[in-house]
Amino acid sequence: MTERKVPMRKCVGCGESKPKRELLRIAYIDGKLTVDPTGKAGGRGTYICMDPECAELAFKKNGFARSLKANVSREELEELKPQIEKYRDDNNNSEVI
Repeated sequence: MTERKVPMRKCVGCGESKPKRELLRIAYIDGKLTVDPTGKAGGRGTYICMDPECAELAFKKNGFARSLKANVSREELEELKPQIEKYRDDNNNSEVI
């Protein structure tokens, strides 16, 4: 059997390449940043680590704006941080048995 190729994506915050399943997709739909846990939402998307500090780093390095080809305000980032934390907490709790 041949091994399947693992899709890799780059975090716009820290710049590390990781398997797609380890990163969180952020979609830019109708001028709003939202967490896209399924990876199937419409609109442009970018990937970040599940660490809220990576979101802050991406904002400082202008990674969101560059990757999404849109202006991202500080307010949009502040609205995104709790969504990232909630998603991370939900996934960490589901892995613990």
